[in-house]
Amino acid sequence: MNTIDISAIKSPSDIRQMDEKQLKDLAVAMRKALLEKLSAHGGHVGPNLGMIEAIIALHYVFNTPEDKIVFDVSHQTYPHKMLTGRMQAFADPTHYDDVTGYTNPQESDYDLFSLGHTSSAVSLASGLAKARDLKGGKENVIAVIGDGSLSGGVAFEGLDYGATLGTNFIVIVNDNDMSIAENHGGIYTNLRMLRDTNGAADNNLFRAMGFAYRYVHYGNDIPSLINMFRSVKDINYPIVVHINTMKGMGLPVAEADKEKFHYSAPFDLKTGESCSPAAASMSESYDDLFANQLLARMKDIPELVVISAGTPGAIGFSPARRKEAGSQYVDVGIAEQQAVAMASGLAKGGARPVVALASTFLQRAYDQFSQDIALNHQPATFVVFYGSMFGLNDETHLGFFDLGLLSNIPDLLVLTPTCKEEFLAMLRWSEDQRKKPVVIRVPGGAVHSDSKITILKDYSCPLYEIVRKGSRVALIGVGTFLPVMQQAAENLAQKGLDPMVINPREVSTLDTACLDSIKDFELIVTAEDGIIDGGFGQKVASYFGDTHIKVINLGLPKEFLNRYNAVELQRECNLNPDGVTNIVLSTLK
Repeated sequence: MNTIDISAIKSPSDIRQMDEKQLKDLAVAMRKALLEKLSAHGGHVGPNLGMIEAIIALHYVFNTPEDKIVFDVSHQTYPHKMLTGRMQAFADPTHYDDVTGYTNPQESDYDLFSLGHTSSAVSLASGLAKARDLKGGKENVIAVIGDGSLSGGVAFEGLDYGATLGTNFIVIVNDNDMSIAENHGGIYTNLRMLRDTNGAADNNLFRAMGFAYRYVHYGNDIPSLINMFRSVKDINYPIVVHINTMKGMGLPVAEADKEKFHYSAPFDLKTGESCSPAAASMSESYDDLFANQLLARMKDIPELVVISAGTPGAIGFSPARRKEAGSQYVDVGIAEQQAVAMASGLAKGGARPVVALASTFLQRAYDQFSQDIALNHQPATFVVFYGSMFGLNDETHLGFFDLGLLSNIPDLLVLTPTCKEEFLAMLRWSEDQRKKPVVIRVPGGAVHSDSKITILKDYSCPLYEIVRKGSRVALIGVGTFLPVMQQAAENLAQKGLDPMVINPREVSTLDTACLDSIKDFELIVTAEDGIIDGGFGQKVASYFGDTHIKVINLGLPKEFLNRYNAVELQRECNLNPDGVTNIVLSTLK
């Protein structure tokens, strides 16, 4: 019978006097609380369920926070938060939103970094270890990294350096034989060999890099983990401890479908079916539109290939669709740099690469966009999902910095479709053209349809569309915000004004002919789904800088916004029809 009161646990010191049975009971109680929260609230399901025992053992053996643990990605840190003073956020529904889904130093001294992206734990921990050595410290430094994260290039860089430290440096490799979806890459052949041989295989990646190595076959067994962690505590050389865990452990539907339950909206614990009203009401999505169009075209174009960087679900490529695409679908793992550079090689070789990325992750490949793609003029297509204030809203996963990043790279065409018709037309054109590299930014929010939008045969040159003729005032709406500008124009028409509305179609160059046609206007208002600094609006303002025209740029602040409400943020930034209307009226007064 479980007698553990998890609400009484305020810090790891509360578990260090427990015996083996109590620790097992603790794991049962924590798993139950996690399942109740995840099913009601949503979050990262599989990674956290699989790491409960390992995190209990880590905090039981090591003297945290003096001993320092860096968790990679943070998808696996809910149990860590439960043991480090934040249990109420997992045991009391009224406090479910008290903590973020990622490690956060503002929440606790046990959290060393804000981490939502991947693969950097070993590098960060190597810096902590070096700082300790320079200061003469003695604390343990532990990096916890998942097998999926090992596909990221910076993980190899961290391992490469960490192996040379010559002092205490412990890397825990949490191997559940999964990334977000299935793993891809040669490293996983070696991990499988190590699992199959109970860690005894002669071919050992970690030893080859210079690490000592130990293996725990059942990484969900608390006594085995405690014994292993005790054996490496205070060790004076770099070592990898490879633990084999089960992703989704304790939830049958998550154990059976690990990809689906990497992350989930609220769901039924028995059936696994979504309980999210938003998901139930969504009749179509841009990722489905993207995947269906590409799959249809692949049948006729054998050289057309889609590349994902470890996030197939985000781009609509379900397991069934990946199977249908066959060799024309490539997953490079969590390695955006490889995806972008590989696309350059594919284009050079005469293939038609389409790289689909989540906005928040593409910044890892900025150099490849600049050097391998733009400088080499390779005609590859890049489709950016969640590039919007209406996408992911945690400070670690923001998707509204991409326009400023990409639109200022020379020879990189950044298209901003406003609706599904324009999105699909731009995608098809870019798949076929051989002129230049193209980025297509998927509109934010729900799928918007506009049968009146003008479709072009060629999007290679800047050609803005005047969707509403007018005078005096021009409203330029980028991508998602064209409908907002159209509604604002209707509002202003009721006030006696006759504003023009423009769809720029792209944000990397200016259609100077169109802009010159409105040089006698009094006011131009731009609105974009990204930060104002370095964005499209500022390019327009600069063009009219020495004229009488007043230009007002609407967009987002250059801040790491955290868990914001998109509708409230839209209102605060005047990015809704009423906000635009009021700005125009007050300015003209």
